[in-house]
Amino acid sequence: MASVDLEIAGRRYSVSCRDGEETHLQEVGAIVDGKAQDAAGALGKLSENRQLLFASLLLADELKEKREAAGGTPAPTQTDAGIAEALERLAERMESLAESLERSRANP
Repeated sequence: MASVDLEIAGRRYSVSCRDGEETHLQEVGAIVDGKAQDAAGALGKLSENRQLLFASLLLADELKEKREAAGGTPAPTQTDAGIAEALERLAERMESLAESLERSRANP
């Protein structure tokens, strides 16, 4: 498991991730930091908690607008990809079990 150091809203965070996902995590961390900086720039001096709160709200607003522009269809997420992978593995396992059952019925 890899670890990435991120600086968001002037504070350093060490975040674990899967090997190979370091660059992605750094990129999304930079987006969050950018939104935190936007919030602080627009609203003045904020506590760290409020700065991160407003960064989250800005990101959620941006995501909502993109979803609405796409016809209300949510964009695929890593969670969706994870679910798809799990379903694919489950389907493969079910096919394997079905083949096994068919063989056992053919050769009692």
